[in-house]
Amino acid sequence: MTFPTFTSTQLDPRARGKELGTHRRSEIAANLAGYIDLFTVAGATPAQVRAWGERALDRSAAWAPHLAEEIAGIAAGAGLESWQVAVINARTEILAAIGAVGEGECSTSVVLPGPRTVQTWDWHDHLRDAPMLWELESRPGHVVRTFTEAGALAKIGVNTAGLGIHFNILRHESDSADLGVPVHLIARRILDEAATVEEAADLARSATVSASTVITAVTSADAGSIEISPAGVTVIPPEPGGVLQHCNHFLDPALAEGERHATARPGTYARLQHLRDHVEDLSGDDHTARALAMLSHGPGAAPVCAHPDPSQPINQRWETLATIALDLPAGRLRVHQGGPCQVTEATWQTF
Repeated sequence: MTFPTFTSTQLDPRARGKELGTHRRSEIAANLAGYIDLFTVAGATPAQVRAWGERALDRSAAWAPHLAEEIAGIAAGAGLESWQVAVINARTEILAAIGAVGEGECSTSVVLPGPRTVQTWDWHDHLRDAPMLWELESRPGHVVRTFTEAGALAKIGVNTAGLGIHFNILRHESDSADLGVPVHLIARRILDEAATVEEAADLARSATVSASTVITAVTSADAGSIEISPAGVTVIPPEPGGVLQHCNHFLDPALAEGERHATARPGTYARLQHLRDHVEDLSGDDHTARALAMLSHGPGAAPVCAHPDPSQPINQRWETLATIALDLPAGRLRVHQGGPCQVTEATWQTF
């Protein structure tokens, strides 16, 4: 099984968005409907969701007008209103505004030099059809390839400037319902504009955010986990030996004081310990071996590879929907649909 792919042919942001929206119309509508269901179960009203989408669009237009234009183009192509596509891009911010929590989520490992990277991407199982692979040229000669969700401008990815990013959600006491710039747009600008970890961090610092996340930026010789929250932005450097690993809690001591829910949902700490215990296996050149080193199932062990409990409501069902490795020298992603327990040499999709 593979994820659907799309290659944009347009350089103008609105035209690029309209092209994507036209070709992925049904998938974008289905993704929006899935998020509306998720927000409703988590306690949001339709009026709140619309207001948050409109607020996110306004903040996006002020920070990155060309990306707001691209969102408008996607909406036009998909037969939606711009605020609805903004809702998809601001799903992290809306979930933070609602105060949603969950045990699942992503685990990332980076080892320099190389770099040798891998991450699991956990999300709600009813949204398993949302992911897609998108290639675009943000400016002449600068290509971005991203694993994202239908209608979202970016998530995990690489660019032809030699930089890649991994992506994990965080929660902080400073998160608020006063929606800021969506973190998925920060990821997109990093892929569009950055060639170094420092440039990526500067872009993150330039945005006023309302929700937290960590974007781990990687080049052939450098890496940094850029922890983003309304309380501030910090960069976690690699440990001695070039190891940089992150799950769903803050590693910066000051930001960790405002950790919102990980202390009550300790799976993230167990997952990070699993990564640390398997550094040797995560340091190899073989991406399949790195993925298999992530294999660990809860509840008896660290829940790195997540499987949903069908008895739970949709906002508490988590599944590892993808396992992803970056290949920076080649400017490509290696993507497996599903968790590490299903990985074989034959299941990788090269993008």
